[in-house]
Amino acid sequence: MDYFIVSLLNGLIYGLLLFMVSAGLTLVFGMMGILNFAHASFYMLGAYAAYALQPVIGFWWAVVVATVLVGGVGVVTERYFLRPVHKYGHAHELLLTFGLSFIIAELVKLFFGNYPVNYRVPQALSFSAFHVGPSAYPFYRLLIGLVAIAMFVLIYLLLTRTRVGIIVRAAIRRPAMAGALGHNVPVVFMAVFGVGAALAGLAGAIAGAFYTTSPNMAIELAVMMFVVVVIGGLGSLEGALLASLIIGLSTSFSVGVDVSLAQVLAYVGMGDWARGIGGLLTLKLSSLSGTIPYALMLLVLLIRPYGLMGAKE
Repeated sequence: MDYFIVSLLNGLIYGLLLFMVSAGLTLVFGMMGILNFAHASFYMLGAYAAYALQPVIGFWWAVVVATVLVGGVGVVTERYFLRPVHKYGHAHELLLTFGLSFIIAELVKLFFGNYPVNYRVPQALSFSAFHVGPSAYPFYRLLIGLVAIAMFVLIYLLLTRTRVGIIVRAAIRRPAMAGALGHNVPVVFMAVFGVGAALAGLAGAIAGAFYTTSPNMAIELAVMMFVVVVIGGLGSLEGALLASLIIGLSTSFSVGVDVSLAQVLAYVGMGDWARGIGGLLTLKLSSLSGTIPYALMLLVLLIRPYGLMGAKE
């Protein structure tokens, strides 16, 4: 029972972390059609900015300032890098952001070194929330989940219940009409991209203190973010949240399951046959946990190409 509870909590928190990182990408990729491969680099910048600012202004102010700074980097990126090449199509955007991700990674290594930095949870937040059996569950892990939930609620309400959200959706779906009504569509696009980058920076500033902050942290999440967006559906925040939770839970539970298909088939008298074939039939589920998100993405693309909650168009 303890294993189930801990795996459930870890899966939920990891899924909510994935949502924090991919929420901005969902807005930018799904709504604006920009393939921003450097989005994970904004996540890394948020972690490193908070790490550098924490000794000077404290943890919470460092998180706020890091979020704003990364949002500013996103604004500059859209205005001076992506906007000039947007008319040439997705290939140019992908190549540009792909190169930008390498530049950011090298700059991080130049200033902070090619090794993990000592970015830690502040002492005031480093305590256990409760105990599951003999194990203490850290409060900060729950805090990551709470921040992710608050992020989802705020973005959803902003896009669906405010005038700003109406203008953003109009500028994205009918830019010519929005421009004719007097709205500055390029500024709206720049603001959306900046907010998307800021969300990634916030995720990095919060999660970087709990997980490892290193120059490789962007690479570790870059592909997974696109998996979340594809499974959830382009432009769907609800889909991104659902996909993140599915990936988090399936990964968390599968890591501790040392059972193979051959062992399962043994209950119906086919164990010797399965072991004779070998291969995937004898591999334990725990060794395949890292491939589960990609298998889910493949399954969704085959059955529902527009994602779990994406629009058909």
